[in-house]
Amino acid sequence: MDAVEKLTRETIRIGRDSESTLRIGFLRCYSGQELHEAVADFAEIYPEVAITIVAGTHEELYDLLRTGGVDLVLSDQRRAFSDEYVNFELLRCACTIELSSRHPLSARESVTLEDIGLIPCILIASREQQNAEEDYYTNTLGFSGNFLFAENLEEGRLMATSGRGFVPLESVGTLPPPQTTLTRIPLVRDGRPITRNYCVFWRKAGTGYYIEEFAGILRSLLKKKSI
Repeated sequence: MDAVEKLTRETIRIGRDSESTLRIGFLRCYSGQELHEAVADFAEIYPEVAITIVAGTHEELYDLLRTGGVDLVLSDQRRAFSDEYVNFELLRCACTIELSSRHPLSARESVTLEDIGLIPCILIASREQQNAEEDYYTNTLGFSGNFLFAENLEEGRLMATSGRGFVPLESVGTLPPPQTTLTRIPLVRDGRPITRNYCVFWRKAGTGYYIEEFAGILRSLLKKKSI
C-alpha cells in the first residue's frame, strides 16, 4: 500500500506541469534559519521544481501575491485574515531589537518601547515603502522615535553597529547569533514579551500540491526548533 500511495503521488506531481516552479516571497528583515532549511529540504525531495525567491516589505509581498508575482509569502500578519487566501499560521514570535554593544542599554535583559523612544529606529524597506513601514511601526506597534531606513538587513545592522540606532527584529525560528558589535535584546510591554503573528499566505485560487508541501515543511521545522 505504501508503494501504491507513493506511485500515485508521484504520478500526480509529475503531471502538474504548471507547478514546476515555486515562487517564494519573504520579508526583507527576516533572518531565521528555518526558511533556508525548508528550501533545502524541499529541493531535495522535489529536484525537478525550480525555486525562485524574492524579498520585500509586507506590502510589497502582498502586492506580489495579489498580482500573481509569487506563489506564497512568509510574512507577519498586519490585517484581518481574508477568505481569498490560505492563512497558514506558523507561530507567534517574540520581538527583539539589535543595537550597538557600546550603547548603555546593551547591558539590559529587556527593554520597553519607552526605553528606546529617543533612539532612531532603523527599518528595512525600499524607498517606495518607507512611509508605509513608518506608519505601521508608529500607529500600530507604538514606536515613537525617529526612523531611519536601510535597503537590506546587513545595511541596517551596519548602521546599528555605528551607533545610529536600533534594528527591530522578530525571532521567527532560530536566529543566528548577533555580531560581536551588536547586542540582541527582547522587547517587552508590562513585563511580557511583545509578540507578532507569522504566517505563510497564498491565494486559495492558486492552491497547489507544492505550495502546501513547502508550507508544511517550514512549519514542521519551526515547531521542531521551538520544542
